[in-house]
Amino acid sequence: MQTGSILAIYALFFVMSFFIVIPFGVRTDEEAGVERLPGHAESSPHRFSFARAALRAALLAAILFALFYANYIYGWIGVGMLDWASPPGR
Repeated sequence: MQTGSILAIYALFFVMSFFIVIPFGVRTDEEAGVERLPGHAESSPHRFSFARAALRAALLAAILFALFYANYIYGWIGVGMLDWASPPGR
């Protein structure tokens, strides 16, 4: 696998992971024990740390990419195993 392909696939895993980890560890003003400011939604986060979410996403993406790359090297799951549309025995 070429370096450009590795970086592109890791970037895809990172973006996917970032959207997965965004809701974890976020508290609303009510959960933080602070009065909500006028004009803010009840569900808005009290504080959001982009750096913390990015770090969590980077770690999750590294784990997922390691599994993807190991499957690429060792061939645990092949294309033939994912072909559910064809009738068996073809």
